[in-house]
Amino acid sequence: MSLLAEGKIFIAPLIIPFTFIALALYAIHIWQSGTRKYKTALKVPGPAPIPLLGNIHLVMSLSKNKAFEKAIEISRNYSGAVRAFVGYKPIVFLTHPDDAEIILNSTVHLQKSEEYKYFQPWLGNGLLISHGDTWKNHRKLIAPAFHMNVLKTFVGLFYKNSLAVVEKMREEVGMNNEFDCHDYMSEVTVDILLQTAMGSTKREKSGFEYAMAVMKMCDILHLRHYKIWYRFDTIFNLFGWQKEQNRLLNIIHGLTGSVLKERRSKFNQNLSEGKLPSPSLSEIIANDNALQKDEKKTPAKKTAGLRDDLDDLDENDVGEKRRLAFLDLMLETAHYTNQISDEEIKNQVDTIMFEGHDTTAAGSSFVLCMLGIHKEVQAKCYEEIKRIFGDSNRPATFADTLEMKYLERVIFETLRMYPPVPVIARKVNQDVKLATIDATIPAGATVVIATYKIHRRPDIYQNPDKFNPDNFLPENTQNRHYYGYIPFAAGPRSCVGRKYAMLKLKVLLSTILRNYKINSNVQEKDFKLTADIILKRDDGFRVMLEPRGRA
Repeated sequence: MSLLAEGKIFIAPLIIPFTFIALALYAIHIWQSGTRKYKTALKVPGPAPIPLLGNIHLVMSLSKNKAFEKAIEISRNYSGAVRAFVGYKPIVFLTHPDDAEIILNSTVHLQKSEEYKYFQPWLGNGLLISHGDTWKNHRKLIAPAFHMNVLKTFVGLFYKNSLAVVEKMREEVGMNNEFDCHDYMSEVTVDILLQTAMGSTKREKSGFEYAMAVMKMCDILHLRHYKIWYRFDTIFNLFGWQKEQNRLLNIIHGLTGSVLKERRSKFNQNLSEGKLPSPSLSEIIANDNALQKDEKKTPAKKTAGLRDDLDDLDENDVGEKRRLAFLDLMLETAHYTNQISDEEIKNQVDTIMFEGHDTTAAGSSFVLCMLGIHKEVQAKCYEEIKRIFGDSNRPATFADTLEMKYLERVIFETLRMYPPVPVIARKVNQDVKLATIDATIPAGATVVIATYKIHRRPDIYQNPDKFNPDNFLPENTQNRHYYGYIPFAAGPRSCVGRKYAMLKLKVLLSTILRNYKINSNVQEKDFKLTADIILKRDDGFRVMLEPRGRA
């Protein structure tokens, strides 16, 4: 028998199944590409999709930082909304504040995108991914824990932990000793959260182990977002990622679980000993209606700039009112009311621990890098700090942070150029007509607010790729589009910990600058950015330290 004949015998049995598969795939393409959702999304400008894959082929083989660079490169071809497909699922990226406002200011488009479901094993139904009445009720419950009266009491702990990280970094001092400051910022932000919002005690090494586990967990989640085959649980398990995820969650939940157990035990002990809080939460709640009536009679003076429901809480604070730290508030609420269950408390603890440390760790690391690059900006920051503290070693106070006007502008500008949360994703359950182009986002699509791109629009910021803290002088912000600066998001789902984060960053960064001069040999153009949930540098946040001759 000839080789040709043998080949035909071998190939013949495969023709039928391959033909069936090809026809099935073709049928799927015809069906999906003919849906209203697909056709409507196709009218939004964007790169041409290919059958079955959509546009995922553009990034699926790239590393994390290369994928980020590719996304930025593609976006330069479009001035407003950009459409892409993952398979046949439409994703619309919004890069204009007028379009972003439609989504962020809405009380309808509040549901996070389906991609957030991969957070479920970690955060449960916490504030980050919940929606509907659960989100609304828990948001209202948690917000008072971040009232400015509570935050003022945390300043001492902010400073104590900032001084501790200054001492830890002393071993890195040296003009030629380049190191990644993000490791230090991650650990200290975890320690600060434990001692403030959670009311717990510092745990040796646990903070660092937790921070490292969170970073690796974010890597896994990001992997499932842009390597779409890992979205199938079977493949995810087959390649060992499920096992690694479980190992990391044991570390993460181990810390948050021990904190919750400790605080619950203390709360129950106080109750058994008759040490009841005064006034009780039930008394506070009973007084809320009276307070709200007074608020309506005497409208509060509203502050300008970044605003959310926390501003309303601060401005309408009538009389002396006992304020509780986050976890104490949760435990007391669970005891006196049925507004939150034990499982929901656990979910909220995991959520606040993640959102409260990883974003500020990245934000503070970026600030240190920018100060190391822009020496003239660092010099102005230090001059301001010297005017406040002189040569004293005294702790920072809340009043001091109000005087840190220039440092505040430096933080704002860093968050503009390098927002820790570079995108915000929502699922729209009804059609959305865009403001900037004649196109509609179809119901069921994912909408991504591209914060990173909005913050670098030349029609909002002059020289948007240039680091300039004066972008946040009052005269430069008063006429700026409200949704042109959204590092903490905006609207009903804005970041509940915005004021907490800013106060912590001021104390932490000012304490570091009182002790060290920051240097960097890496220019901004050489940053290798990666957006694995939180915007970070894939090349590490590399800086060098010089002592200032005091400590």
